[in-house]
Amino acid sequence: MSIEHLVLISLAVLFAAFVQGATGVGFALIVAPVIGILRPELLPVCVLVLMLPLNFYVAWRERAAVDRIGASWITGGRILGTAGGLWVLAALSANHLAIFVGLSTVAAALVTLMMPAFAPGRRAFVAAGLVTGVTETATGIGGPPLALVYQHQAPPTMRSTIALCFLAGELVSLATLLVAGRIGSSQLIAAASLLPALLIGAWLSRVVHHRIGGRFLRAFVQVFAIVSGVALLVHAA
Repeated sequence: MSIEHLVLISLAVLFAAFVQGATGVGFALIVAPVIGILRPELLPVCVLVLMLPLNFYVAWRERAAVDRIGASWITGGRILGTAGGLWVLAALSANHLAIFVGLSTVAAALVTLMMPAFAPGRRAFVAAGLVTGVTETATGIGGPPLALVYQHQAPPTMRSTIALCFLAGELVSLATLLVAGRIGSSQLIAAASLLPALLIGAWLSRVVHHRIGGRFLRAFVQVFAIVSGVALLVHAA
């Protein structure tokens, strides 16, 4: 990875880790389009690897607020959806994958912005898990479906539960990608080089996460995701 690309992606990672640490969502929505534009061959492994320590930290920090029942249903659906994500990854070229990331990012952000308030149940949890399994395994982006079902819950519950679901799902996705031979040394080296930026962003989120409700930052993330997704589509076209 060139120095220029490393600096640009590191800035995105730092900001994204701060946003997700503070609100519970946003890391992949911010980072995946940036990596898709600069280094698409790193998707989705680099994003999935980086999210492991971030989500472990957030889940542990607010572990008392975790919705364990909802997380269990989501994880079950997430495991079932992993096969679909692997099929998408195998079927698409790097350029087509970039288009898929851009479209899924924009669509997910728009849905999240327009979705009315509702009380999630078992079906909603399983559906969110299924969609997340497909999109996160294929692109590294899995936050919007989970944000949909928890967007009206208390911020600590949203952050901790989504982080726990992410953590379990990312382990499943990475194990599946490893068995399928889709993980290379270049992706792991890139993730390691971006780890300092991740740690700084996560630490900064610790300073503010208890002071904000997250509504403003969640809206900002969705707007940023739409802009990033459109930029990725333009670049891929």
